[in-house]
Parts: sequence; structure tokens; C-alpha cells
Amino acid sequence: MDNIDQKLIAALRRDSRSPLSDLAGLLGISRATVRARLEKLQSSGDIQGFTVLTRQDVAQSPVRGLMMLKIEGAGAERILHRLTGYPQVTEVHSTNGAWDLIAEIGTGTLEEFDRILFEIRRLDGVTSSETNLLLSTRKSKRI
Repeated sequence: MDNIDQKLIAALRRDSRSPLSDLAGLLGISRATVRARLEKLQSSGDIQGFTVLTRQDVAQSPVRGLMMLKIEGAGAERILHRLTGYPQVTEVHSTNGAWDLIAEIGTGTLEEFDRILFEIRRLDGVTSSETNLLLSTRKSKRI
């Protein structure tokens, strides 16, 4: 993936419905080149798909946060599997550094958010956690 492909993906993250002609003008290449690069990025798997985020998606989970988890021993895979079973957990990331897993959580109320935090903290193998509420999102690849 070269610099033009990276710029194309960045433009699509801003607006995945941009017309090919707008993308071509932004990148200084032809529409045919934009189309060919998009097809190549999709066929190679670099672009996995396109998505829509609706007002209802945001309204259903107005309380959102990131929960960083430290896991005891080799239990990270088991806990990751358990986390994916919670409907409030929208994504789970493995990471390096002080935290083993980061869970993105979305709920309708602070009370529900608090309940899911307590439930996750009680999972066998979770030794510590830190949670941060997301106050606003300025840029998201999902938007």
C-alpha cells in the first residue's frame, strides 16, 4: 500500500460515499485510477467493507467508555471470549503495555454502564481495571 492508497483510505474514512470524481480531484489522479485502486484494496482485503452509522446507533448507547483490563496468567483468551458475549461490549482489543485487553462499552444509562463494569471486574482472572468515559468523538473510522 503506497501513499496514494493511504490518502484514499483516509478520504473514505471521512466520507465513504464520496464520488469517484471528488476522490480523484482530492488525490490528483484520474477517476479510472481511483476505481482501480479501490478494487485492488477490496480484493486484497485492505478494505474489508463499508458501513453506516445511524442516529439510532448513537442514541442506543449514549454512555460509552473504554475499560482497560489486566489479566492474571494466561487467561486473556478466555476473558476475551467472555467479553464478546456481552451485548454492551462493542469491541475488544488486545494490546501491549500495562493493560492486556481494552473493551469498548456502550450502554443506555450510567447505571447500566456501572452494572456491566462490576460484572466484568468479577470475571475470574481480571486482576485490575481502569475505565474512562468517552465524552465525545471527533473522528471515527466508523463515521
